[in-house]
Amino acid sequence: MISSDCPVAVTESGSVQGVAEDGVAAFRGIPFAASPIGDRRFAAPGPPPAWPGLRDATRPGPSVPQAASRLEAVMGRRVPDWNEDGCLCLNVWTPRLPGGGAAKDGRPVLVWFHGGGFTSGSGGWDWYDGRHLAAAGDIVVVTANYRVGPLGYLYLPELGVENLGAQDQAAVLTWVRRNITTFGGDPGRVTVGGQSAGAFSALYLALSPDTGPHISQVISQSGPFGLAPQSPDEAASHAVGYLEILRLDSSADLLAALRATPAEQLLAAYQQLAEDLARPGSVAPPMYPVLGAAGMPVTWQQAQASRRLNGKPLLAGTTRNEMTAFFALNPRIQAISADQARSIVACQVDGGAERFDRTAARQPDATPADALTEIETELVFRDGTLAIAGHHAAAGHATYMYQFDYAPPDDPARLGAAHCADLPFFFDTIDAYPASPMLGEPTTGARALAHTFSHAMAAFVAAGRPAADQWHTYERASPATIRHFA
Repeated sequence: MISSDCPVAVTESGSVQGVAEDGVAAFRGIPFAASPIGDRRFAAPGPPPAWPGLRDATRPGPSVPQAASRLEAVMGRRVPDWNEDGCLCLNVWTPRLPGGGAAKDGRPVLVWFHGGGFTSGSGGWDWYDGRHLAAAGDIVVVTANYRVGPLGYLYLPELGVENLGAQDQAAVLTWVRRNITTFGGDPGRVTVGGQSAGAFSALYLALSPDTGPHISQVISQSGPFGLAPQSPDEAASHAVGYLEILRLDSSADLLAALRATPAEQLLAAYQQLAEDLARPGSVAPPMYPVLGAAGMPVTWQQAQASRRLNGKPLLAGTTRNEMTAFFALNPRIQAISADQARSIVACQVDGGAERFDRTAARQPDATPADALTEIETELVFRDGTLAIAGHHAAAGHATYMYQFDYAPPDDPARLGAAHCADLPFFFDTIDAYPASPMLGEPTTGARALAHTFSHAMAAFVAAGRPAADQWHTYERASPATIRHFA
């Protein structure tokens, strides 16, 4: 337990002073890379700056530039807090700092990446405060920012602009390897995890030939693995459309022009592009990780078949009603006809029309929107998660699966266990979600579930096995080996 109210740690860039909270030392807003401003905007992450003296690390740094999340109506609103200067920062929570230098018995480390559709989010938000998780498993927890939207995923490979957000995430892992011992962590025992876009990222980081060798375990929460990495052709097409909205000439000094454009204008153009590309039923953002670009040489299917995940314990899961977060409050989806819904599914998967008919037939009182929501939950989130876990388990590697079923007792929007519903429970930060429709009014049972869920996850980080009654290793195509939380 941390005894000092003002704990200090020494990084390669300088000393940082954090704060003790509930017996855990919290260090926030530590730069892991240079600020992406000026000539560093639309560039690969550079080394973090050094600083003299003692740096205040009691408050989180700014978020990366972004518009409001499309799930605000489900999760709750955030006050905008972004600033390009200083946004590439991370946060560390540790139950114990080593005395007199590097730790001899460093604790396991969780590096966790937020979701937000590669368009929004911040590791510094109180939603993702790691103190309770760190205490639950006697582990070190790290959360981090990475560039999103056009600043993170604009695709101009001829100018060296590709998957910059993924490169930021790799830079976080490099920082952890080089600095985490001074926070009491073991760089040889690193679990990479995340939710939604963060889960997508965590898996690809674990599969990458560059970052994978430094990752011991993986946690995947609601990974959208039904969403293939963006193809280079589509990414290039969207980049052209984006530049047209900005009225920038690609034949001129494009990088200089992009760097001179105010961030607000870059974000507004991205919002316009998203509206132009919107299609009923689609949740894909205009820009996200591109196949063949930095950090993503092959698909997860190809990488897993090449045994790149072998030997790494995997914990993966989804919520029961993922797609309600996107569809339940969307009037266009709620008014959709059966023929329209069937057509959407038919365009996405072979036999989609028949799959829609079977789903609708099982629930004669359900609306077409209900059937579409259930199928899209499976196509976007559940099917891929089960495929990854099933392949890993069949190869004899430790695999654990869960389904999060808790729904708010007062649920007028009929969200059920929506996408992101497990986040307050994973971090045991229920009070950070006031007036959140996906959580509702916290009950005693919800708080107990948060304690159970977070302790189970922390135990997996600590020992490779989640601590929860009746949670056994997953067996492919065996629903009985999926642990349900409600």
